[in-house]
Amino acid sequence: MKITDGMWLVREGMNPQYAAEAYDLAATPEGLTVYAPVRPIEHRGSVLNIALLTVRLTAPLPGVIGVEVTHHAGGVHRGPDFELARDTTYRPETEVGEEAAEIRSGSLTARIRRGVPWQLEFLHDGRLLTSNGVKALGFVTTATGRHHMVGQLSLAVAETVYGLGERFTALVKNGQVVDTWNADPGTASEQAYKNVPFYLSSRGYGVLVADPGRVSFEVASENTSATQFSVEGQRLRFYVVDGPTPAAVLERYTALTGRPALPPAWSFGLWLSTSFTTDYDADTVDRFVGGMAERDLPLSVFHFDCYWMREFNWTDLVWDARVFPDPERMLRRLRERGLKISVWINPYIAQRSVLFEDGREHGYLVKRPDGSVWQWDLWQAGMALVDFTNPQARQWFAGKLSGLLDNGVECFKTDFGERIPTDVVWHDGSDPHRMHNYYSYLYNKTVFELLRERNGEPGAIVFARSATVGGQRFPVHWGGDNTSTFESMAESLRGGLSLGLSGFGFWSHDIGGFEGTPDPAVFKRWLAFGLLSSHSRLHGSTSYRVPWLVDEESVAVLRRFARLKNRLMPYLYQAAVTAHATGTPLMRAMMLEFPDDPACAYLDRQYMLGPDLLVAPVLAADGVLDYYVPPGRWVSLLSGEPVQGPRWHRETHGFDTLPLLVRPGAVLPVGAREDRPDYDYSERLTLLTNQPVTGTAVDVPDLTGATAATFTVGDEGRLEGPGDGWRQVELGPATVPVA
Repeated sequence: MKITDGMWLVREGMNPQYAAEAYDLAATPEGLTVYAPVRPIEHRGSVLNIALLTVRLTAPLPGVIGVEVTHHAGGVHRGPDFELARDTTYRPETEVGEEAAEIRSGSLTARIRRGVPWQLEFLHDGRLLTSNGVKALGFVTTATGRHHMVGQLSLAVAETVYGLGERFTALVKNGQVVDTWNADPGTASEQAYKNVPFYLSSRGYGVLVADPGRVSFEVASENTSATQFSVEGQRLRFYVVDGPTPAAVLERYTALTGRPALPPAWSFGLWLSTSFTTDYDADTVDRFVGGMAERDLPLSVFHFDCYWMREFNWTDLVWDARVFPDPERMLRRLRERGLKISVWINPYIAQRSVLFEDGREHGYLVKRPDGSVWQWDLWQAGMALVDFTNPQARQWFAGKLSGLLDNGVECFKTDFGERIPTDVVWHDGSDPHRMHNYYSYLYNKTVFELLRERNGEPGAIVFARSATVGGQRFPVHWGGDNTSTFESMAESLRGGLSLGLSGFGFWSHDIGGFEGTPDPAVFKRWLAFGLLSSHSRLHGSTSYRVPWLVDEESVAVLRRFARLKNRLMPYLYQAAVTAHATGTPLMRAMMLEFPDDPACAYLDRQYMLGPDLLVAPVLAADGVLDYYVPPGRWVSLLSGEPVQGPRWHRETHGFDTLPLLVRPGAVLPVGAREDRPDYDYSERLTLLTNQPVTGTAVDVPDLTGATAATFTVGDEGRLEGPGDGWRQVELGPATVPVA
């Protein structure tokens, strides 16, 4: 929300009032409380006819400081609120002096100056991170009577801002206007399916605006030297999260908002879908699965999209008997082939669905203020919405899903959850505007917790599209509706990297693009990118995504990279364990791994896959690309050739290759199996090394995420580890066991 008209004027219809001074302040058991009038207090008469802001500073966890600013406190707070962690035993240090007061939480300090002008600073071990100063904290009333709370935090020279959810715009958010309001926009849009009011700064801190409703961000846009955020209402709550590195910020942020669950190892293999509006039946499924096996293409999961249910009946969770007359037998056949089964669901209940009347009768569907069921015809005729604020509705919906699990389904694609109306009444009395984004959290939580209860952990996984703060607890998420173009490949990657910088550990996208039919060049380039992503799914809208329908070379490219990913599973699953334990995503923006390299700040066409593999997808039909290599002697995993950094490289790649570089000093565990992702990773293990550093330790996990074996670099770069069923190979042109 823009308030000013340049430096000197205010926009028409806006009446902003800002904290002018810290007039009165005191230490509390939780931190500090400050009273801030919106004009300087010069004499007794100054206290009349004036607004007073209450500012409370707390520390829920070490390294995190919360700021709550309230204008009028008498309103009814209806929720919902993000589920944030708090260590009730933790007490920050506070100090109130004559000139300033401080609250210290670990290495993070908030210092507030007494008197005029208003000045609130955040420091890491004495180094200024950001500040909230003159005309930077207050409220705005509009000509129409709307009331917004607003805050600003300063940006330093060359400071860059990231995150704010899965955004398909430029990776660096400076200059952008972002409203966190979940939508169903496709990937070629400034809107987003997964809005997260959290941003990460290159100066080593993050900021969470803890409001599940619409948060409006002006990132170096209205004020080019600040990030501004505003919410409608009488209260603004935000948290400053300390680093000093971006990875440390994400670790503290996910300690506050929740860490990603560890997905099962089988989910990292290739997923194949029926696609959306294509014609398919049981014979089609058998033909696709059989065709993959005949061509020796590793497959882990088969996904049934919308039309496993009958048209106009979504969601009734009943197999369409016209095309799937014996679903139990079909699923049994697929499972005997070693496949896991995924089916599409959404929280929208069509009027024709057998669930509609049941849900209406028991009050499980969202209602209008007059008590009638909210309905419309967009997407499904007469559709209603499951009210996940009702515990009985959650139990009812999960119970319906349980029947599918009994019949052999392993997981669900939890589609939609973004088009949530605000002219409704929720069972628990929630504020409809705050529920709009938060609905995605309750929806995916309901499904994920059912799967965890039934399958254990790691064993639960959803394929979710919508999310907000905390949604990272329920992986995995995919990027939504992209198109079959190179441009859409690039925008999808930007979205995934932004989501990773917002606390989400696992992410996927539709290989080949969802809308349209990819030409062979797009499809083959996307295969390599997709199989070097966290999770890998072949899915489309109006056309199939089996490779032999594109061309025979696509079959070979898919085979090469699917086998490669399976062999990399000892490395990838350990990176997944790290994501689960610390919040560091599997797919990492370059700035996350190399925060001190200024060349990495704006890179959004390449990424690190785990800590030691650099991936640069080819985004052009002719195979030409430019990519940046950080300092040191890297080695191509596919050719064994050295690639020197720091410098830019321009290369031309065939369809069966791309820049896939092993980091200097790395020890890369590579498994013995290429036919599946879930196997004994420590059996017949190969450890590829690139100038290993003495003392480096590398863990190899088992399928539960526990450490199965640890290898340590000893003298002269030799590895030391348990048993003798492994070998060490120094990477080079003549010794590339994954080629």
